[in-house]
Order: sequence, then C-alpha cells, then structure tokens
Amino acid sequence: MTPTQSHFRFLSVFVFVYFFAQAMSISLLTLWLRNTLHLSGAEAGVVFAANFIAAMCSQPVYGFISDKVGMRKHILWTVSALCTMCGLFFMFVYAPLLKANLLLGAAIGGLYLGVTFIAGSYAIESYVDRIGRRYGFEYSRVRLCGSLGFASAAMLTGRLFNINPGINFFIASGAGLLMIAMLLVWRTETDTGAVTEANKVKLGDALGLLRDPKFWRFMVFILGVTNLYLVFDQQFPSYFASLFPTPQMGAAMFGYLNSAQIFIEAGGLFLAPILVKRIGAKNGLMLAGCIMMLRIGGSSFAVGPVSISVLKMLHSVELPILVVSVFRYIAHHFDTRLASTLYMVGVSFGHSLGLAILSPMVGKSYDLIGFPSTYLVLAGLGLVFLVLSAFALEPTPAEIPRRSASKPGVDASSEPLQKIQ
Repeated sequence: MTPTQSHFRFLSVFVFVYFFAQAMSISLLTLWLRNTLHLSGAEAGVVFAANFIAAMCSQPVYGFISDKVGMRKHILWTVSALCTMCGLFFMFVYAPLLKANLLLGAAIGGLYLGVTFIAGSYAIESYVDRIGRRYGFEYSRVRLCGSLGFASAAMLTGRLFNINPGINFFIASGAGLLMIAMLLVWRTETDTGAVTEANKVKLGDALGLLRDPKFWRFMVFILGVTNLYLVFDQQFPSYFASLFPTPQMGAAMFGYLNSAQIFIEAGGLFLAPILVKRIGAKNGLMLAGCIMMLRIGGSSFAVGPVSISVLKMLHSVELPILVVSVFRYIAHHFDTRLASTLYMVGVSFGHSLGLAILSPMVGKSYDLIGFPSTYLVLAGLGLVFLVLSAFALEPTPAEIPRRSASKPGVDASSEPLQKIQ
C-alpha cells in the first residue's frame, strides 16, 4: 500500500468516527436543551452563543498551531481526548450547571463544546485538506466519510434520545476512545523525523492576513451568508419536532430525516469537485448561497412535515458545493502555507463570531414572532449579503492551475506527490 493510500484510508475512517461522535453528542442538542432541560428559545440561544464564543476564541489558536506543526498529530490527539469526556461531561457537569445557573453552565459547556465539536471539526477538516494537498487526494472524498459517520449516528440518535439522552453522550465517548486507539497505530512522515514546511510559518505571516483586502472581501460571504444558514439550523430540530403529535415522534422522525439527508450529502461530496472545477470556486460559493436562501425562505412557507422535509433535503446539495468551493477559493487566492490559519480564522472564526451575535437574537425572535416569520427575515437578510458577495468575491477560473513552487511565498510541498491508485 502506498503512503497516499494509507493516509487516505486512515483519515477516511478517522473522520467517519469523529463525525459519528459529533452527531451523537450535538445533533439533538436543541431538543435536549428545550425538551429535557426545558429551556426557552432565548435561553437556548444564550447556550449556543456561549458555544460559539468559546469556539471563536480557540479557532485562531487551532489554525496557527495547525500551520506550525504541519502533519504532526497534535490537533487530532487533543480533539480525540476531549471526545472521550463527552458522556461524563453532559450528564454530570453540563446538565446540573444549566439547571442551577444558566450563564455559568453555558460558559462551561461552551468551552467544552466549542473546542471539541465546533472549532475541533474545522481543525480536523483543515488537517485533512493539508494531507490531501500533499498526497494528491481530494479533501471532499475524505469528508464524505464524515457525512456517512454523521448519518449513521443520526439513524440512532432519535430513538436513543427517547430512551435516555445519556446513551447518545456515552456512545460519543466510546467513539473518542476508538479515535485514540487509531492514532496510536498511525504513522506519518513527521513521526520518523521528516521536516515539514510548516516550521517556516511565523506569527507575523498569520497576522498579515488581517491586512489583506482579499481576506475581508471573502469574509463578506462568510459573515453575511453562511452564518445565516448555520443559525437557521441551530433550533430547526425543535421546530421540526413541533409539527408532529408528540415530541418523541418528532425527535425520532428528525433523526431519520437527518440521516437520509446526510447520506445523500455524502454522494454530493463525491461529485461536488467535478462541478466546482467546471464553474469555478466563486460561482460555487454563489450557487451554494442561493440554495441556502431558498431553503431558509421556503421553510417559512412550508406547511406540515412533508414540505419542510423536502426543503431540509436541499442541505445535501448546498453543503458539498460550499465546502469544496471554500477550500478551492482559499487555495487559489491565498498562500497555501497559511491555509489552516485562514480556514480557522476566516471561515471557522467568522462563523463563531457571527453566531455568537446572532444566536441570542434569533432565539428571542423565535419566542416573539415564531419560527416561520423569523425564517423569512433570515432569508431576506441573506439575500442582501449574497448580492454584496457577488461583487466582493474575487473571480476564480473554472480550472484552478497549480501554483509553481518558484513563486514567492508558495509552499512547494502542497503539490501532490502521488495519486491514489
């Protein structure tokens, strides 16, 4: 087996297990907060805001460390260890704190969830992209295994939640233990002493991104468009479950729907690179944004579980196009040595900043004017930023040429060494 095949297969399985743990722990977080702990929409919004504030603080650190350590496994070890604590944390720390003191519970829970399952997922995705660029395999082909892992868990979460939410959380802990066992047997070049390009990255290089006008034009799309679909998704399970005769039936049906959507999403991640290569990364971002706004706005007019389920399935189309376009846009317009920093600061930090602000506001809006009216407001605001993004984003050729190592500031080792056989 070639190194390319070995790394591709390991990362595919690792990402599958991680997203399985993520789905088990937070896919029904809204239902746990509102139905089990009986928090209001505004109180749940405060909890989500705390999650994203903590993630926001950790993301620049994750990004800089990722670029600094290169292929070494520091980030993977950290996230895996945190996953193993999931069951004990939710049942014996998080739930009691939220009941006793909402703000303290939100702060402590935000620190754990933000670092483990929000910033942590971006950090792992960035690591996969780095390995993929070095060995010549598509990030999205590994990421589709993450979708399969999430979908596999989603098939179980609704039923297990109705028995006891703690079952889900302790299964996530088991997945974390499996991730640690996998890391113990996986070897990369840096494990045997090879030198990576990442040791050339300096703090000044990372901070230089903040002086780059292209970075801020990219942030128009991240802050103004993608944040709205993320805040829409936060409490959507609660609205979906409310359309059924009982909360238990709603929770189970959402698990099935979420699983079906993510299985289709996995197929989209396999096909999305072909589409994005043909239309270019900028057009890919715009197309994903249009689908997002259709899904959000359409949900305000949906009547009953069938129509809103159809709209939910659009997420399986938009997400693959979005994630592939984001990485291709970064690869074309920015220094690849700083890819992790840019992804963690631009995309991940941008999401957390926007969601920390929007979550309490949108949660309060759900309480005041209801879910459908709030969805219509979100879609209208998103359309405004989508139009601005059409002017702000840099043009990207349909076929992205590989950068030559002779260009200043370009990381030669980001060129693929070999293809998967």
